[in-house]
Amino acid sequence: MRIDAWLAQAIENVSRTKVQNAIEAGAVRVNGVASKASYRIQPGDFITIEFPRTEKQDAEPEDIPLDIVYEDDELLVINKKPGMSVHPGHGIYHGTLVNALLHHCNTLANADDPVRPGIVHRIDKNTSGLIVAAKNDVAHRFLARQFMKKTTIREYWAIAWGIMKKPTGLLEGNIGRDPRNRLKFTVIATGKPAATEYEVIEECDFLSLMKLHLQTGRTHQIRVHLASINHPVFGDEIYGGRSIVYGGTEAKHRQRVENLLALMPRQALHAKTLGFVHPITKEKMMFDSALPDDMLAVLRALGMGGGSDIISRMLK
Repeated sequence: MRIDAWLAQAIENVSRTKVQNAIEAGAVRVNGVASKASYRIQPGDFITIEFPRTEKQDAEPEDIPLDIVYEDDELLVINKKPGMSVHPGHGIYHGTLVNALLHHCNTLANADDPVRPGIVHRIDKNTSGLIVAAKNDVAHRFLARQFMKKTTIREYWAIAWGIMKKPTGLLEGNIGRDPRNRLKFTVIATGKPAATEYEVIEECDFLSLMKLHLQTGRTHQIRVHLASINHPVFGDEIYGGRSIVYGGTEAKHRQRVENLLALMPRQALHAKTLGFVHPITKEKMMFDSALPDDMLAVLRALGMGGGSDIISRMLK
């Protein structure tokens, strides 16, 4: 196997391009000798690689509109729009929730962290919904402890491919980074334990509207668990949600699916409900949010929510 391909697989969070750049800079050595990218590794090779240390770029305040659901002196709850990263990283330094919070708030927790001030937990860039941020370190520690102990309430709504065999259930499976693709996570024996409860709200020919409760908080957890049982989140480019997974004959449904995917350019996943105990008052707080326009557009196109008036209730 070529050394550049092997290193890209062996080292977590490193792309093949980054490895090749290191090789060109003479930073990859095999048995003490600088290597070429085309070198094929042999049993017993002693390989070293050194990456230059990169400086973290401090996040800067940016005047970005926020949908603030609740705010007081300790914290604020935001309904994050899809497409917004929670904090800077991996070459993204602008347009994040952190940039917006720095402009909106006079103070944020974790002032010594220049990249993630105020951030208690995260949701994926292309997942919409509720997220809480802390304005001071006391609030941050109290909230973070709840997420660590899994005492928060986190309910997501998703549109998923297919009709579930059971209307309710528990999805379990250890989740870890996919050894074949560093950008993905997968159900794997060496991963961390993960559990997701689900309940089907309504279903049509080939899609289901579901609500899901997180018992654990692994990266991409809902997306990975649903994909692992062949029911990926609709529109999810990484986990197979932009291909026709169900629907009988493809010829019959292809145009319909393409029209729906045009309405849903991301994964159809929304962090709808968030509950926690307030760090100062110790009051149990519960917040709910309406589904975003793109998910509602898909539901309307499917004719879902008619008799039970689900869509009307979700808009409240």
